Amino acid sequence: MLLQALLAVRDLTRLHDIAAILIRYGFGDVVSRIGLTRLLERAGLHHRHAAQYTHLPASTRARRALEEMGPTFVKLGQVLATRVDLFEPEWITEFGKLQDSAPPVPYSEIRQQLTEDLGAPPEDVFAWFDPAPLAAASVAQVYRARLEDGSEVVVKVRRPGIRPVIEADLRWLMRLSELAETESPELRSFRPKEVVRQFSLSLRRELDFAVECRNAERIAQNFDGYSDSSLPDAENLTEAPVIVIPRVYWQWTGERVCVQEYIEGIPGRRLKAVDEAGLDRKKLARRGARAVLKMIVEDGVFHADPHQGNVFYLPGNRIAFIDFGMVGRLTEERREQLIRLLLGMVRHEPVRVLDVMLDWTGNGVEDEAGLTLEIETFLDQYHGLPLKQLRLGSMLSDLVAILRQHHLMLPADMALLVKAFISLEGMGRELDPDFDIAGQAMPMLEKSLRARYTPEAVIKRGGHAVVEALTLIAGLPHDLSRLLRAARRGKLEVHIDVTNLKHVGNQLDGAVNRLAVGIVVASLIVGSSIVMTVPGGPSLFGLPFFGLTGFLCAATGGLWLLLSIWKSNRADRE
Repeated sequence: MLLQALLAVRDLTRLHDIAAILIRYGFGDVVSRIGLTRLLERAGLHHRHAAQYTHLPASTRARRALEEMGPTFVKLGQVLATRVDLFEPEWITEFGKLQDSAPPVPYSEIRQQLTEDLGAPPEDVFAWFDPAPLAAASVAQVYRARLEDGSEVVVKVRRPGIRPVIEADLRWLMRLSELAETESPELRSFRPKEVVRQFSLSLRRELDFAVECRNAERIAQNFDGYSDSSLPDAENLTEAPVIVIPRVYWQWTGERVCVQEYIEGIPGRRLKAVDEAGLDRKKLARRGARAVLKMIVEDGVFHADPHQGNVFYLPGNRIAFIDFGMVGRLTEERREQLIRLLLGMVRHEPVRVLDVMLDWTGNGVEDEAGLTLEIETFLDQYHGLPLKQLRLGSMLSDLVAILRQHHLMLPADMALLVKAFISLEGMGRELDPDFDIAGQAMPMLEKSLRARYTPEAVIKRGGHAVVEALTLIAGLPHDLSRLLRAARRGKLEVHIDVTNLKHVGNQLDGAVNRLAVGIVVASLIVGSSIVMTVPGGPSLFGLPFFGLTGFLCAATGGLWLLLSIWKSNRADRE
């Protein structure tokens, strides 16, 4: 059925190109294992490309193959860079090198689409519009412009015709992931269908610039009136905000275009310019860390990709965040689990850490005692160390590596969180080699944990629990009525799933079979003994034929019975 669906797709040339790239980069075995070779041959397409880059590390070859496959696969690699629970650090590092850049689309094509979205040509809407792109990526191009009131803005425009291309690639990716899970047990452990499903949701949201702007506006609202506890009170009272989120101009923003405030600052990569501007690196590192920790621990909505390209440093040691296409969200329950996990790591409480990690994975573990021992051994490395020597990002990365060895997978939101923590710590240490993220995080974590157990918070949670209980009780008569109606119609079904029930049934079946054979053997022995004493009838070797035949059958049955018992005991010992 799947093969027929694949063959029914008209653009098999794209699949052929993907297979050719994989083979060229030394992944021909993957192409064969997921059945692509057989599929292409049945479609009348053949590939003759040989592996050319087998001398490179596998992670490097994978990154270069994704780059060659095009924008959708570059985006996929960027998402895979967040899955520290699935890939080793060297793979995460390579995926992190994927740059989302592309040759710019001619302005004539951009202008036509912009005119449709703005309702008028850009030169009529803006006081000034620069037709030379400020940046060009696979999904969008960015231009500078000026409003009639003199405000400097950036205009982000989706590439014309990019959505159908991406949708086609996403369909292929889903089919390839289905093939991978069906045909390759080795690739199945990477959960390709789940990864592609999450990636498709993320990329489709990224294609809608209005969603990105709503994310930015929500985070801006969370920072409204924000003050940094590390600042003197006089500095907190200044009009300029410590954390800057670009303003959105909604009158010109939609699915394919967004207009936002232009940030005039020093890009995060230009640390030399930071020094030349006289900014305080230590203060920038502390402020950035506290801002991201606030998003995660207090707000539950955080910038999921806080790398240097998305951060600008402004006069007065202020920080601006841009590009909210990738945003993580945490429920209150997730935030509480995160607080318990980080406090457990710092306070050396392996049982608390294990409980949280198992809650996150949602899976049972075959060797829970072994996993507990590994976590205890891991935390022992940091026991007694001063807080400033702890590297929370590295600790989380190592902890996730332990889960990976036990084939446990984090949910997508927590994978984003771990990656954000690692990126945050790395960026902080580039600004300040003595950056202490644990020291910045602990006061906020303890404050949030205490806030959960204030009388007001306990009463609030208790009120919610009472409302839920009353709702359940109120709905009980209706549920019982439905249950009784189903019983009257003969549609009531009870499903009982007992672990190893089939194995127990097989054992009982085997025991009954051996008992039956034993009874038959005993009957043959008794019957043959009686026949041997009766004179007359045919004989063989001077003995009654039927009695001798009965004894031979009994001996055969007895031998089978002994072998069956021996095999059963051996299987139980194994």
